[in-house]
Amino acid sequence: MKYNIRGEKVEVTSAIKNYIEEKVGKLDKYFESPETISANVVIKVRGKEQKIEITIPTMHYTLRNEEAHEDLYAAIDLTVDKLERQIRKHKTKINSKNKKNIIQNFELNLEDNFEEDELDIIKRKKIDMKPMSEEEAILQMNMLGHTFFVFKNSELDKICVIYQRKDGNYGLIEAE
Repeated sequence: MKYNIRGEKVEVTSAIKNYIEEKVGKLDKYFESPETISANVVIKVRGKEQKIEITIPTMHYTLRNEEAHEDLYAAIDLTVDKLERQIRKHKTKINSKNKKNIIQNFELNLEDNFEEDELDIIKRKKIDMKPMSEEEAILQMNMLGHTFFVFKNSELDKICVIYQRKDGNYGLIEAE
């Protein structure tokens, strides 16, 4: 796996870099060709808390998790453990989808722009909309750890938003 490790308000020492590569490297066993995958790691400092955010975009799905802790190494451990649980939880779903060729070259390209303007928009993301089923959108939303997901519905050929309701079920918003 390739690593893109950067720090915001913190210097990424070789010890931190080696620790991250060792821990995230445990996830290589879950990928068919880990040498083609890049892990994007961002380390941030907010007061006493140190936050780590790991995003691993693959051809078919995107894994993402973040944790904050007073100890950076503990935050790294927590984040990698959560990513591993996420992979194991969704592994059977992903494998069955890939075998049926339902997921067709899905890639989610995130581009973070941290801008402050009059509207108080503090983060912008651009995504490449690939057609997918509602079931795939739910899977992707859960893998990202979000409560909603915007996608192009392959059955309706419309932009839709799938969201998780308070009762644990899912809702769908269709754009006209």
